[in-house]
Amino acid sequence: MVRLLAFALNASPSLVFGRGLSTEDEADLMDVDPTGAIDNWIDVGLPDEKSIRRAANRSRRMLVLSYGGRGAEIWWQQTAAKVSGLRNLSVLALEPAASQALGALAERTMRLQCTIQDGMVWLGGAAGDLEITPRILQSPVLS
Repeated sequence: MVRLLAFALNASPSLVFGRGLSTEDEADLMDVDPTGAIDNWIDVGLPDEKSIRRAANRSRRMLVLSYGGRGAEIWWQQTAAKVSGLRNLSVLALEPAASQALGALAERTMRLQCTIQDGMVWLGGAAGDLEITPRILQSPVLS
């Protein structure tokens, strides 16, 4: 469900789910332009610093959508200084309650509606409605 949220936050006609769950060196989601260059590399979870650097160097933009409560906080404390120089990196964090609420929306056959405005995400489906505001931990440096 967090990967689905990442998809909604970065929706574009060329955005696709990658084999990130089963393949280490591939994004969870990626947006590839017509020339084959990676426009946007998206990882969900708590990737290590080497993986973040490698992805940031292979793509125009790189986004990490982290979640996991205290574990995610510790991960960011250990990783922030190491990746702060990556000018194309964005890092967002989900609060534990938001992750759990996303899981509660999951159904075998579900239809979700999504609205995104000013950094807030509203998801609605048969299982209920949810409002999420991912916290920005790092923004890309605009050139």
